[in-house]
Amino acid sequence: MNRIILILLSFVPFLMFAQNGEIHGNFDLNIQSYQEDNAIGAERADEIMLSNSYFNVLYSNGNFSAGFRYESYLNALLDFDDDYKGNGFPYRYASYNFDGLEVTAGNYYEQFGSGLIFRSYEDKMLGVDNAMDGIRLKYQPYKGIYLKSFIGKSRTYFTYSEGIVRGIDAESDINEIFGFNRSTNIVLGGSFVSRYQKDQNPVFNLPENVGAYSSRINISSGKINYYAEYAYKINDPENSLVENNYATGNAFMSSLSYSKKGMGISLETHRVDHFEFRSERQRSKEYIMNYIPTLSKQHTYTLAALYPCATQAEGEFGYQADIFYNIKKGNFLGGKYGTKINLNYSKVIGLEGGFSRLNDNEDFSPPFMGDSDNLYFSDFNIEIYKKITKKIKLTSLLSFQSYNKDIMEGKTIGEYGVVNSKIGILDVTYKLKSKHTLRVEMQGLLADGGEGDWSMGLIEYTISPNWFFTLQDMYNWGNSDPEKQLHYVNINMGFLKGSTRFSIGYGKKRAGIFCVGGICKEVPSSNGFSFNISSSF
Repeated sequence: MNRIILILLSFVPFLMFAQNGEIHGNFDLNIQSYQEDNAIGAERADEIMLSNSYFNVLYSNGNFSAGFRYESYLNALLDFDDDYKGNGFPYRYASYNFDGLEVTAGNYYEQFGSGLIFRSYEDKMLGVDNAMDGIRLKYQPYKGIYLKSFIGKSRTYFTYSEGIVRGIDAESDINEIFGFNRSTNIVLGGSFVSRYQKDQNPVFNLPENVGAYSSRINISSGKINYYAEYAYKINDPENSLVENNYATGNAFMSSLSYSKKGMGISLETHRVDHFEFRSERQRSKEYIMNYIPTLSKQHTYTLAALYPCATQAEGEFGYQADIFYNIKKGNFLGGKYGTKINLNYSKVIGLEGGFSRLNDNEDFSPPFMGDSDNLYFSDFNIEIYKKITKKIKLTSLLSFQSYNKDIMEGKTIGEYGVVNSKIGILDVTYKLKSKHTLRVEMQGLLADGGEGDWSMGLIEYTISPNWFFTLQDMYNWGNSDPEKQLHYVNINMGFLKGSTRFSIGYGKKRAGIFCVGGICKEVPSSNGFSFNISSSF
């Protein structure tokens, strides 16, 4: 309690002078009840309700800014880790910028390059918050040169990792440095991050200092942009504990894009090999401090995201192609309002030898292109956006996916194998009258393996700008077990007033994997009421 009082008192001075600056913030409260439901495997919580909530306050005045966040988990929702318990101020910081030098003390989020060797961030939906606690410096010594450095410990829940993390990053913009006025620009960057953790292992002689470095280049010329980054990790015993021999790791990613009015094309690829970097060795995924972007489309529709792609840091090779095209209005395909088309293909395969190769032979280096016979994930999809009339708009999606359930969900190899599915979606929005809109989703999934075939229907009625009502039903009618051919019905309604949103709902949720950008968590099945309030100021 004394620590909380001291934190609050430390912010009194700038709050007293808030009239000279600006105060912003936001609040979020999620409450969920959990009832036992043997049919879907849902467990009852000991408490009547579980809740997650947080309150952010941010103050800025000229070159100075400060803020704090109060978090409460009493107790945390079941899809969050058990270590999320209690109340506290896990996030607080103060920052000042003077003569090109920015100093931050306390907590901060940071990313070097694309995040291959370091990314500190939060995602409330995933239950991820690895904010650093320490000192961060940013400095621009000369036009076009940008430097960043930090030292600290990463936060997980209300505790800190044992490892001390240090990092430095430099980036140079060639056009800015030399004052060029050219259509072609080159930006070069490099980073180094190290973790120190005392060796207390009674069996193995573990390295106390583990480092990783990366280099990157970004070239842009008119409508074309190219980005590439290579990273290397030294001597990390994270997942290869073999008496005094620890495998190195590496990662490479690149993207090439072309865009003009009405069309865009992007090609991406990456290869990762033993490249999970944690702030404390051999701890849970919440201690991961690097980020490897997934190479698959981030579907927003429920059945298209039923089997999501999770990045496999121990080894994978993947590529993705995206094409966006706007068909102009006035012709047969474009119609009166034009048509938008998105064509996407992605494929991820494993490296030769799979996950066991590190223990079999430390010197083995798998082929760069991976093992074509070891499919992890693939998705070929086409999405069409079309305005039919002033009142009717529709989106349609057709997707063909392959999903290695054993690899993606950490199952025993050969237990489930690859799930092949075909997915069709139609989303129609109809404007009934001024401020009244009806939206209908119809989704279907036909699968070979996994949980079998699914269908989903959704009706959403909106009275703008205040009210919305939603009814959804997922039906696993094709499950090979007749007792699991169940309906998952959810009813929600909400009210919006200004920047405040209230919503209440009741329904069932299936157990599964939930992913955002290749970062995933396992979500248990549930049955109960939910209530949410979110607001900002």
